[in-house]
Amino acid sequence: MLGFDGVVGHEEIISHLQNAIRLEKVSHAYIFSGERGTGKKLLASLFAMTLQCEEHGTSPCMKCESCKKALSKNHPDIISITHEKPNSIGIEEIREQLINDVEIRPYSSPFKIYIIDEAQKLTLQAQNALLKTIEEPPAYAVIILLTDNLDILLPTITSRCVNLGLKPVSDNMVKTYLMDQMNIPDYQAEVDASFAQGNIGKAKRAATSAEFSELMQNALKILKNSKEMQLYELIAVLKEMSQEKQNIYDYLDLFAMWFRDVLLFKATREVDNLVFKQEINHIKERAQVSSYEGLEQIIDGIQTAGIRLRANVNFDLTMELLFLTIREN
Repeated sequence: MLGFDGVVGHEEIISHLQNAIRLEKVSHAYIFSGERGTGKKLLASLFAMTLQCEEHGTSPCMKCESCKKALSKNHPDIISITHEKPNSIGIEEIREQLINDVEIRPYSSPFKIYIIDEAQKLTLQAQNALLKTIEEPPAYAVIILLTDNLDILLPTITSRCVNLGLKPVSDNMVKTYLMDQMNIPDYQAEVDASFAQGNIGKAKRAATSAEFSELMQNALKILKNSKEMQLYELIAVLKEMSQEKQNIYDYLDLFAMWFRDVLLFKATREVDNLVFKQEINHIKERAQVSSYEGLEQIIDGIQTAGIRLRANVNFDLTMELLFLTIREN
């Protein structure tokens, strides 16, 4: 861990947090929002470590006793709220771990910091109970909520917190990180960065997961052979994919990336800006047989399939329609 310097992107948020520390204007409540994998937990941990660091700088020193305790997750004044049920954080858990606890002064630090991960899982009663502490906290309390769905939190809570939304990081920054920090080869890093759409956690998972590598090979095989495949073969593929329902959105993302490459190559005849450069022969072939309009229909079809699946429309029917769109265009 390199302190704030090791974070990829999010410069505005880091600057806001460091200014608050420098000017001694730290708020009592923060919300870090952004999809899973954007770095909410990392930023919250670094902020908490910096606030408790014995060097009193704008980044954690990583060497003092306080930083060492935080790194080993043993800091008595940095408390992560835990919950028993996987899908909800109840009022009892908030009362026991935060509301009752916050009355006890910090053991050895200037602040007492509470981090609530997956705050979108707070029940309505838990949120209402938490609200009173957010409205009238002790001077030393800092409450940090992390959420991938800000809309689920009560407006009365969001209006009393400093809201910091994590935006996607540029593909270039993600690619550089994967190549420099994780030694991922250029081509692979480019594919992983495009797939991740600015989400560093997603990029790291894609770069290190054998399952994702296999999934990508399957997706490319389907795409390269979709024109020649008979309907019964596509149905067999469909059956295979329906066993991997949890991965279907990854498949759809890869399909969309591929067809955007085909469209881009058809328009520019240039290879440099393609994500799947190594598949140029297949991309070239597809660009010759599909019209601009056809490719746009396919890309729209992929987006529609994603929307239908999220709305629980029948899986087989949705995918069959998508494959027909891919074949006909």
